Amino acid sequence: MDFKNQINFLKALQKNNSKEWMDANRKWYKEVRNDFIEWLDMINTKLAAIDDEYYDTPGKKGINRINNNLMFHPNKPIYKDHFGAGLDKRPNTGDFYIEIGIERCMFAGGLWRPDPKRLRSIREAIDYDGEELKKILNKESFKQTFGGLYDDVKLTNSPKGFSNDHPHIDLLRNKTFAVAMEFSTNEVLKDDFEEMVVGVYKEMLPFRRYLNKAVTV
Repeated sequence: MDFKNQINFLKALQKNNSKEWMDANRKWYKEVRNDFIEWLDMINTKLAAIDDEYYDTPGKKGINRINNNLMFHPNKPIYKDHFGAGLDKRPNTGDFYIEIGIERCMFAGGLWRPDPKRLRSIREAIDYDGEELKKILNKESFKQTFGGLYDDVKLTNSPKGFSNDHPHIDLLRNKTFAVAMEFSTNEVLKDDFEEMVVGVYKEMLPFRRYLNKAVTV
């Protein structure tokens, strides 16, 4: 994978963020996109080899569109400043997300503001065995990699059906159950980047399995 070419394309796109520029450079875009899809296929195979429950996600199914959704975000530029993809993308669960950009690169996973039904399922799982989730979150290598749960909006009071003195009330008040690790584009260009991807996937796996079990049982 020629990540340097990908990053150069993204830099040029952000300086000329228009449909006219994209149309004129469509060949370059397809070259970079196809290269990224092939790389995702390779990572997909590597992750499947280390995870018996892995959901096969070829690059074409995992890659996200480069267009911003202007219907919901009309003030954003037409095109994103990154390429993103979700792997281990089982329907209705949290995938393993990879983002390569010029301002930010990131690994992430979990569930971002899940719908009420799935949020309720996660809270019921925490009510049943929240100590298991806390054990995952408090593991030293996990904290060093992700810091903790992604900082997002929380309830000020206890959610319906749970008391304020619940032993896991700090977790139950969350509306987002996700983790993320940001890193520089310099890391992407290193020879051991693929090993980094696999290592982060392994570190995140118990967390994602906990959540995905909660929303699928």
